[in-house]
Amino acid sequence: MAAVDIARAHAQAVLRVRGLARAAAALPTAVAVVLLAGRFTGRIGAPGAADAAGWDAARWAVCAVAALTLLVAGLTARALRRAVPPSTPAVPLDRAEAPELYRLIDELADRLDVPAPSAVALTPDCDSWLEDVPPAGPTATPQPDPAEPAPVLVIGSPFLWWMRAGELRALLAPVVAGTAASADPEIAAARRFLRRLDACLDSGGGTAPGLGGGILAAPPRPPRRGPAALADRVVRRVVRRLLGACRGHSAELERSVAGWASEQARAVDYGLRIAAQEQVGLAYAGWDRLLTRVALPAWRLGRHPAHLNAGVVSALTELSRRDRLADGYGSRLGDRPACDLLEEPGTVDRAVSRLAADLFFGRPAVGGWHELEWADYPAEVVDAGWRAGAAALQTALDRLAPQSRPGAPTLTRLLGRLAEGDGELLAAALAAQLARTTAPAPLLEPDRSGRDLLVDHVTAMVCCAAVDTAGGSPGLDWLDGPVLLLGGVRRTDLAGPVAQAVEQGQDGPLRAWLDAADVRLEKPVRL
Repeated sequence: MAAVDIARAHAQAVLRVRGLARAAAALPTAVAVVLLAGRFTGRIGAPGAADAAGWDAARWAVCAVAALTLLVAGLTARALRRAVPPSTPAVPLDRAEAPELYRLIDELADRLDVPAPSAVALTPDCDSWLEDVPPAGPTATPQPDPAEPAPVLVIGSPFLWWMRAGELRALLAPVVAGTAASADPEIAAARRFLRRLDACLDSGGGTAPGLGGGILAAPPRPPRRGPAALADRVVRRVVRRLLGACRGHSAELERSVAGWASEQARAVDYGLRIAAQEQVGLAYAGWDRLLTRVALPAWRLGRHPAHLNAGVVSALTELSRRDRLADGYGSRLGDRPACDLLEEPGTVDRAVSRLAADLFFGRPAVGGWHELEWADYPAEVVDAGWRAGAAALQTALDRLAPQSRPGAPTLTRLLGRLAEGDGELLAAALAAQLARTTAPAPLLEPDRSGRDLLVDHVTAMVCCAAVDTAGGSPGLDWLDGPVLLLGGVRRTDLAGPVAQAVEQGQDGPLRAWLDAADVRLEKPVRL
């Protein structure tokens, strides 16, 4: 059986579950109507008949079950009607903003003989997919509609900047081919039903729609009490049963659709697609590293880099220069980049970069976002971040000082405490302070121990002292983020001595490093 037939078979199975649920909801009412009609016509349990009492009891029981069933069905239908299927936050691209990109996608759809996507949007992620257009208004029981608009093509923005135009076309071919499945009435109806069920369960009964998506989840509704809480539990149990009945068919449906789309796309740029797939892993690695090592320090300070996608090109170019496994990747940069298909790449990059900051970090606690150009990164992020880290470390030192007497922010004082074996106490004080004052970014970094935090803050204070007294300067490395430059050369040998001082209380190697760099230990660091 062809993949398309398998997909339709699983879609029909999902729709049968929906139909059986409707039938189960209507059956008690139908039986109650028959019994009541029989009573009034005298054909079933007529008054005075020997079995009248038994039939009357049956009628009351069936009517009670029918009323309860209708109530549960009505609550479930209401929940499904109010549930809002999640949609991934993305930056929409109008045809006027990217006419060449739209033309490439339209030509691709025409060659694949599938409907063209209705629109294009960019997301700050290394993935691409089709997202159905949300309905104009909620409906309790959506019906197949052949005139439903084609889905939106969502493209990961790093692909647009790192991929060449031909590579992007090859990479998008299987995705665009999926519009054929979205246009199939039965598959579309089954997907709508499944999305409603998922959204209903995620939103706690479907009565509190909120922002959803693949990156951010909808905020939970406050718990309800009394009969409303009981109704929610009943609805959630019904929805879980329906999802359980559909789960296997849903997974096989999507697997078959993916196979169907892949089969359709085999005739379009298949060889180039294999090469483009190699770039997907590279783009993902570069994007992840750029966000965690470069963007995150800026976001913590309320700055959002305005051109993250241009930055990932620089990061991956640097990776191709350093990593022997990436040999040959740099030679392809002479081909036309896919971002040239946009009319104003810089404007689009700015919008996607702002969205990335909101999604992966959230809004700054104070002051809102301030846009940042890469040229200003060393001064506004690296140096400012070091100063903030040194200030936090100084506050932790003051908390451990006898009678809480503040001292001068010098390396002499810091190294003395570490040499005395106070690293654990200092790490604990610093971790407690940061927990109160710093918002975590759980999407980008794991939990860190107090010792790891202390290593970072000691490094920050050393870098501040090197800038203040030894002619050092802050710098940006596209793969590692903030770096210290001494004499215009990046220093990579600081991590070991700092770790020894923090973890073992051995400050000798760090003092030797500072002496060799002409850093003055007794001069207060500018905070």
